[in-house]
Amino acid sequence: MSSVQSDSSVNSTFVRPTTFFINGFVNIPHGKYYYVFLSLVYAVTVFGNSFIMCVIYLARRLHTAKYIAVFHLAFSDLCGSSALIPKLIDMFLFDHQDVLYESCLTNMFFIYHFMNMQSLTLLALAYDRLIAICFPLRYHAIVTKTSMCLVIAVMWIFSVTYFSVNVSWVNRLSFCKTNVVDSYYCDISPIYRLACNDYSISAFFIKLTFGLLVCLPLVLIIISYSCISLALRKIAHGGDRTKAMKTLTSHLLLVAIFYLPYLSIHIVGFTTSLNPNVRVINNSLTQTIPPMLNPIIYTLKTEEVMQSIKDLYKRNKVKNIPDNHYMHE
Repeated sequence: MSSVQSDSSVNSTFVRPTTFFINGFVNIPHGKYYYVFLSLVYAVTVFGNSFIMCVIYLARRLHTAKYIAVFHLAFSDLCGSSALIPKLIDMFLFDHQDVLYESCLTNMFFIYHFMNMQSLTLLALAYDRLIAICFPLRYHAIVTKTSMCLVIAVMWIFSVTYFSVNVSWVNRLSFCKTNVVDSYYCDISPIYRLACNDYSISAFFIKLTFGLLVCLPLVLIIISYSCISLALRKIAHGGDRTKAMKTLTSHLLLVAIFYLPYLSIHIVGFTTSLNPNVRVINNSLTQTIPPMLNPIIYTLKTEEVMQSIKDLYKRNKVKNIPDNHYMHE
Protein backbone atom coordinates (compact mmCIF):
# COMPACT_ATOMS: atom_id res chain seq x y z
CA MET A 1 0.00 0.00 0.00
CA SER A 2 1.58 3.27 -1.06
CA SER A 3 1.54 6.39 1.06
CA VAL A 4 -0.38 9.52 0.16
CA GLN A 5 1.99 12.00 -1.43
CA SER A 6 1.72 15.72 -2.09
CA ASP A 7 1.40 16.87 -5.66
CA SER A 8 4.31 19.24 -6.34
CA SER A 9 2.33 21.23 -8.90
CA VAL A 10 -0.14 22.54 -6.32
CA ASN A 11 0.11 24.21 -2.94
CA SER A 12 1.04 22.39 0.24
CA THR A 13 -2.57 22.01 1.41
CA PHE A 14 -3.54 19.98 -1.64
CA VAL A 15 -2.64 16.30 -1.44
CA ARG A 16 -3.03 13.76 -4.21
CA PRO A 17 -2.20 10.05 -3.77
CA THR A 18 0.21 8.35 -6.12
CA THR A 19 -2.00 5.28 -5.94
CA PHE A 20 -5.29 4.11 -4.49
CA PHE A 21 -5.39 0.82 -2.58
CA ILE A 22 -8.55 -1.14 -3.49
CA ASN A 23 -9.58 -2.98 -0.35
CA GLY A 24 -12.01 -5.62 -1.66
CA PHE A 25 -13.24 -8.14 0.90
CA VAL A 26 -12.37 -7.61 4.55
CA ASN A 27 -11.41 -10.66 6.65
CA ILE A 28 -13.18 -13.24 4.48
CA PRO A 29 -11.32 -16.56 4.22
CA HIS A 30 -11.01 -17.97 0.72
CA GLY A 31 -12.40 -14.73 -0.73
CA LYS A 32 -10.32 -15.27 -3.85
CA TYR A 33 -12.66 -18.07 -4.93
CA TYR A 34 -15.36 -15.44 -5.45
CA TYR A 35 -13.13 -13.65 -7.95
CA VAL A 36 -12.54 -16.95 -9.72
CA PHE A 37 -16.33 -17.23 -10.02
CA LEU A 38 -16.45 -13.73 -11.53
CA SER A 39 -13.81 -14.77 -14.05
CA LEU A 40 -16.13 -17.60 -15.17
CA VAL A 41 -18.99 -15.09 -15.40
CA TYR A 42 -16.77 -12.94 -17.60
CA ALA A 43 -15.95 -15.85 -19.90
CA VAL A 44 -19.66 -16.57 -20.42
CA THR A 45 -20.31 -12.84 -20.92
CA VAL A 46 -17.65 -12.53 -23.62
CA PHE A 47 -18.88 -15.62 -25.46
CA GLY A 48 -22.58 -14.78 -25.20
CA ASN A 49 -22.35 -11.15 -26.25
CA SER A 50 -19.82 -11.87 -29.01
CA PHE A 51 -22.15 -14.60 -30.30
CA ILE A 52 -25.24 -12.37 -30.38
CA MET A 53 -23.26 -9.60 -32.09
CA CYS A 54 -22.02 -12.03 -34.75
CA VAL A 55 -25.54 -13.38 -35.35
CA ILE A 56 -26.93 -9.85 -35.80
CA TYR A 57 -24.06 -8.95 -38.15
CA LEU A 58 -24.39 -12.09 -40.30
CA ALA A 59 -28.20 -12.45 -40.42
CA ARG A 60 -29.65 -10.03 -42.98
CA ARG A 61 -33.14 -10.33 -41.48
CA LEU A 62 -31.77 -8.75 -38.28
CA HIS A 63 -30.41 -5.67 -40.06
CA THR A 64 -33.15 -3.47 -38.61
CA ALA A 65 -33.30 -0.47 -36.29
CA LYS A 66 -34.36 -2.63 -33.35
CA TYR A 67 -31.38 -4.96 -33.68
CA ILE A 68 -28.98 -2.06 -34.05
CA ALA A 69 -30.03 -1.24 -30.47
CA VAL A 70 -29.71 -4.89 -29.43
CA PHE A 71 -26.23 -5.02 -31.00
CA HIS A 72 -25.29 -1.87 -29.08
CA LEU A 73 -26.59 -3.37 -25.83
CA ALA A 74 -24.41 -6.45 -26.36
CA PHE A 75 -21.45 -4.24 -27.19
CA SER A 76 -22.01 -2.13 -24.04
CA ASP A 77 -22.36 -5.27 -21.91
CA LEU A 78 -19.13 -6.67 -23.32
CA CYS A 79 -17.18 -3.43 -22.85
CA GLY A 80 -18.60 -2.78 -19.38
CA SER A 81 -17.63 -6.23 -18.15
CA SER A 82 -14.21 -5.89 -19.80
CA ALA A 83 -13.62 -2.60 -17.99
CA LEU A 84 -14.48 -4.17 -14.63
CA ILE A 85 -13.72 -7.89 -14.35
CA PRO A 86 -10.19 -8.29 -15.84
CA LYS A 87 -8.92 -5.45 -13.65
CA LEU A 88 -10.69 -6.98 -10.67
CA ILE A 89 -9.03 -10.36 -11.34
CA ASP A 90 -5.63 -8.70 -11.68
CA MET A 91 -6.04 -6.88 -8.37
CA PHE A 92 -7.31 -9.67 -6.15
CA LEU A 93 -5.99 -12.87 -7.71
CA PHE A 94 -2.54 -11.48 -8.49
CA ASP A 95 -2.29 -9.05 -5.53
CA HIS A 96 -2.05 -5.82 -7.53
CA GLN A 97 -4.41 -3.82 -5.33
CA ASP A 98 -2.36 -0.63 -5.60
CA VAL A 99 -3.76 1.21 -8.63
CA LEU A 100 -2.12 4.31 -10.06
CA TYR A 101 -4.16 7.48 -9.55
CA GLU A 102 -4.58 8.19 -13.28
CA SER A 103 -5.37 4.54 -14.07
CA CYS A 104 -7.99 4.53 -11.32
CA LEU A 105 -9.80 7.54 -12.78
CA THR A 106 -9.65 6.08 -16.28
CA ASN A 107 -11.09 2.78 -15.08
CA MET A 108 -13.79 4.66 -13.16
CA PHE A 109 -14.82 6.56 -16.31
CA PHE A 110 -15.19 3.47 -18.51
CA ILE A 111 -17.11 1.45 -15.90
CA TYR A 112 -19.66 4.20 -15.33
CA HIS A 113 -19.87 5.16 -19.00
CA PHE A 114 -20.75 1.65 -20.17
CA MET A 115 -23.19 1.11 -17.29
CA ASN A 116 -24.92 4.27 -18.46
CA MET A 117 -24.90 3.00 -22.04
CA GLN A 118 -26.67 -0.17 -20.89
CA SER A 119 -29.33 1.87 -19.13
CA LEU A 120 -29.93 4.25 -22.05
CA THR A 121 -29.99 1.40 -24.58
CA LEU A 122 -32.75 -0.33 -22.61
CA LEU A 123 -34.66 2.95 -22.85
CA ALA A 124 -34.08 3.03 -26.62
CA LEU A 125 -35.44 -0.52 -26.91
CA ALA A 126 -38.53 0.46 -24.89
CA TYR A 127 -39.06 3.41 -27.27
CA ASP A 128 -38.73 1.05 -30.26
CA ARG A 129 -41.40 -1.28 -28.87
CA LEU A 130 -43.66 1.66 -27.96
CA ILE A 131 -43.69 2.91 -31.56
CA ALA A 132 -43.99 -0.62 -33.00
CA ILE A 133 -47.11 -1.50 -30.97
CA CYS A 134 -48.82 1.87 -30.45
CA PHE A 135 -48.11 3.25 -33.95
CA PRO A 136 -47.57 0.16 -36.13
CA LEU A 137 -48.44 1.86 -39.44
CA ARG A 138 -45.89 4.63 -38.86
CA TYR A 139 -43.19 2.44 -37.27
CA HIS A 140 -40.96 2.06 -40.34
CA ALA A 141 -41.17 5.79 -41.06
CA ILE A 142 -40.32 6.85 -37.48
CA VAL A 143 -37.85 4.19 -36.33
CA THR A 144 -35.32 3.83 -39.13
CA LYS A 145 -31.76 2.54 -39.02
CA THR A 146 -30.53 6.10 -39.48
CA SER A 147 -32.64 7.45 -36.62
CA MET A 148 -31.53 4.64 -34.28
CA CYS A 149 -27.86 5.27 -35.10
CA LEU A 150 -28.45 8.96 -34.42
CA VAL A 151 -30.04 8.18 -31.05
CA ILE A 152 -27.07 5.99 -30.09
CA ALA A 153 -24.61 8.69 -31.21
CA VAL A 154 -26.38 11.27 -29.02
CA MET A 155 -26.28 8.83 -26.11
CA TRP A 156 -22.52 8.44 -26.52
CA ILE A 157 -21.87 12.18 -26.75
CA PHE A 158 -23.97 12.85 -23.66
CA SER A 159 -22.46 10.01 -21.60
CA VAL A 160 -18.84 10.74 -22.52
CA THR A 161 -19.30 14.45 -21.73
CA TYR A 162 -21.17 13.83 -18.48
CA PHE A 163 -18.75 11.32 -17.01
CA SER A 164 -15.69 13.24 -18.19
CA VAL A 165 -16.92 16.18 -16.12
CA ASN A 166 -17.97 13.91 -13.25
CA VAL A 167 -14.62 12.11 -13.01
CA SER A 168 -12.67 15.34 -13.47
CA TRP A 169 -14.09 16.62 -10.16
CA VAL A 170 -11.93 14.05 -8.38
CA ASN A 171 -8.90 16.17 -9.36
CA ARG A 172 -10.31 19.00 -7.25
CA LEU A 173 -10.21 16.89 -4.08
CA SER A 174 -7.42 16.63 -1.53
CA PHE A 175 -6.76 13.17 -0.02
CA CYS A 176 -4.87 13.76 3.21
CA LYS A 177 -6.32 10.90 5.32
CA THR A 178 -5.83 7.60 3.52
CA ASN A 179 -5.72 6.13 0.05
CA VAL A 180 -7.64 2.94 0.95
CA VAL A 181 -10.84 2.59 -1.11
CA ASP A 182 -13.47 0.40 0.58
CA SER A 183 -14.73 -1.16 -2.62
CA TYR A 184 -13.72 -3.72 -5.24
CA TYR A 185 -12.93 -1.19 -7.98
CA CYS A 186 -12.27 2.54 -8.33
CA ASP A 187 -15.75 3.39 -7.09
CA ILE A 188 -16.56 7.08 -7.19
CA SER A 189 -18.56 7.32 -3.95
CA PRO A 190 -15.95 5.74 -1.61
CA ILE A 191 -13.22 7.84 -3.26
CA TYR A 192 -15.17 11.05 -2.69
CA ARG A 193 -15.57 10.12 0.98
CA LEU A 194 -11.78 9.98 1.37
CA ALA A 195 -11.46 13.70 0.59
CA CYS A 196 -10.41 16.20 3.26
CA ASN A 197 -11.75 19.29 1.54
CA ASP A 198 -15.33 20.14 0.58
CA TYR A 199 -16.81 17.57 -1.82
CA SER A 200 -20.42 18.81 -1.79
CA ILE A 201 -20.37 19.38 -5.57
CA SER A 202 -19.10 15.84 -6.08
CA ALA A 203 -21.82 14.49 -3.78
CA PHE A 204 -24.37 16.44 -5.82
CA PHE A 205 -23.05 14.80 -9.00
CA ILE A 206 -23.55 11.36 -7.42
CA LYS A 207 -27.18 12.12 -6.57
CA LEU A 208 -27.73 13.67 -9.99
CA THR A 209 -26.25 10.60 -11.67
CA PHE A 210 -28.55 8.26 -9.74
CA GLY A 211 -31.64 10.36 -10.47
CA LEU A 212 -30.89 11.37 -14.05
CA LEU A 213 -29.26 8.20 -15.40
CA VAL A 214 -30.95 5.45 -13.37
CA CYS A 215 -34.31 6.61 -12.02
CA LEU A 216 -35.38 8.76 -14.99
CA PRO A 217 -34.77 6.08 -17.68
CA LEU A 218 -36.59 3.53 -15.52
CA VAL A 219 -39.58 5.87 -15.09
CA LEU A 220 -39.70 6.48 -18.85
CA ILE A 221 -39.47 2.73 -19.51
CA ILE A 222 -42.34 2.08 -17.08
CA ILE A 223 -44.44 4.76 -18.81
CA SER A 224 -43.62 3.22 -22.22
CA TYR A 225 -44.70 -0.26 -21.18
CA SER A 226 -47.83 1.11 -19.49
CA CYS A 227 -48.81 2.67 -22.82
CA ILE A 228 -47.95 -0.59 -24.58
CA SER A 229 -50.15 -2.61 -22.19
CA LEU A 230 -53.08 -0.26 -22.86
CA ALA A 231 -52.54 -0.61 -26.62
CA LEU A 232 -52.44 -4.41 -26.36
CA ARG A 233 -55.88 -4.45 -24.70
CA LYS A 234 -57.32 -2.91 -27.85
CA ILE A 235 -55.99 -5.69 -30.06
CA ALA A 236 -59.03 -7.76 -30.96
CA HIS A 237 -57.36 -11.03 -31.92
CA GLY A 238 -55.92 -13.08 -29.07
CA GLY A 239 -53.23 -14.52 -31.34
CA ASP A 240 -51.91 -11.08 -32.26
CA ARG A 241 -51.91 -10.06 -28.61
CA THR A 242 -50.00 -13.19 -27.61
CA LYS A 243 -47.43 -12.65 -30.35
CA ALA A 244 -46.93 -9.05 -29.26
CA MET A 245 -46.53 -10.08 -25.62
CA LYS A 246 -43.84 -12.59 -26.56
CA THR A 247 -41.78 -9.86 -28.21
CA LEU A 248 -42.01 -7.79 -25.02
CA THR A 249 -41.10 -10.54 -22.58
CA SER A 250 -37.38 -10.45 -23.36
CA HIS A 251 -37.29 -6.65 -23.01
CA LEU A 252 -39.09 -6.73 -19.67
CA LEU A 253 -36.70 -9.40 -18.37
CA LEU A 254 -33.69 -7.30 -19.38
CA VAL A 255 -35.13 -4.24 -17.64
CA ALA A 256 -35.95 -6.19 -14.45
CA ILE A 257 -32.52 -7.86 -14.30
CA PHE A 258 -30.68 -4.57 -14.80
CA TYR A 259 -32.68 -2.13 -12.68
CA LEU A 260 -34.24 -4.05 -9.79
CA PRO A 261 -31.02 -5.27 -8.10
CA TYR A 262 -29.37 -1.88 -8.64
CA LEU A 263 -32.31 0.04 -7.14
CA SER A 264 -32.76 -2.35 -4.21
CA ILE A 265 -29.08 -2.05 -3.22
CA HIS A 266 -29.21 1.74 -3.29
CA ILE A 267 -32.50 1.90 -1.39
CA VAL A 268 -31.11 -0.38 1.31
CA GLY A 269 -27.90 1.67 1.33
CA PHE A 270 -29.89 4.88 1.90
CA THR A 271 -31.95 3.40 4.75
CA THR A 272 -29.38 1.31 6.63
CA SER A 273 -25.66 0.62 6.88
CA LEU A 274 -24.60 -2.39 4.83
CA ASN A 275 -21.70 -4.61 5.82
CA PRO A 276 -18.78 -3.77 3.46
CA ASN A 277 -18.47 -7.39 2.32
CA VAL A 278 -22.20 -7.63 1.63
CA ARG A 279 -21.97 -4.43 -0.38
CA VAL A 280 -19.05 -5.82 -2.43
CA ILE A 281 -20.95 -9.02 -3.26
CA ASN A 282 -24.25 -7.29 -4.05
CA ASN A 283 -22.73 -4.54 -6.18
CA SER A 284 -20.42 -6.87 -8.08
CA LEU A 285 -23.24 -9.30 -8.90
CA THR A 286 -25.45 -6.41 -9.98
CA GLN A 287 -22.76 -5.20 -12.39
CA THR A 288 -21.66 -8.58 -13.78
CA ILE A 289 -24.71 -10.89 -13.93
CA PRO A 290 -27.01 -8.81 -16.23
CA PRO A 291 -24.38 -8.57 -19.04
CA MET A 292 -24.00 -12.35 -18.83
CA LEU A 293 -27.75 -13.05 -18.94
CA ASN A 294 -28.79 -10.52 -21.60
CA PRO A 295 -27.58 -12.49 -24.66
CA ILE A 296 -28.97 -15.73 -23.21
CA ILE A 297 -32.39 -14.12 -22.75
CA TYR A 298 -32.37 -12.66 -26.26
CA THR A 299 -31.31 -15.97 -27.78
CA LEU A 300 -33.89 -18.09 -25.97
CA LYS A 301 -36.83 -15.67 -25.78
CA THR A 302 -36.74 -14.00 -29.20
CA GLU A 303 -38.08 -16.02 -32.13
CA GLU A 304 -36.37 -13.83 -34.74
CA VAL A 305 -32.95 -14.47 -33.23
CA MET A 306 -33.54 -18.22 -32.86
CA GLN A 307 -34.75 -18.46 -36.46
CA SER A 308 -31.73 -16.47 -37.66
CA ILE A 309 -29.39 -18.84 -35.80
CA LYS A 310 -31.10 -21.82 -37.47
CA ASP A 311 -30.85 -20.19 -40.90
CA LEU A 312 -27.16 -19.42 -40.42
CA TYR A 313 -26.53 -23.01 -39.33
CA LYS A 314 -28.38 -24.41 -42.38
CA ARG A 315 -26.57 -22.02 -44.71
CA ASN A 316 -23.20 -23.06 -43.31
CA LYS A 317 -24.16 -26.73 -43.55
CA VAL A 318 -25.16 -26.36 -47.20
CA LYS A 319 -21.85 -24.66 -48.03
CA ASN A 320 -19.93 -27.59 -46.55
CA ILE A 321 -21.86 -30.29 -48.40
CA PRO A 322 -19.96 -30.08 -51.75
CA ASP A 323 -16.59 -30.39 -50.06
CA ASN A 324 -17.70 -33.38 -48.01
CA HIS A 325 -19.30 -35.01 -51.05
CA TYR A 326 -16.13 -34.51 -53.08
CA MET A 327 -14.05 -36.12 -50.36
CA HIS A 328 -16.28 -39.20 -50.29
CA GLU A 329 -15.97 -39.59 -54.05
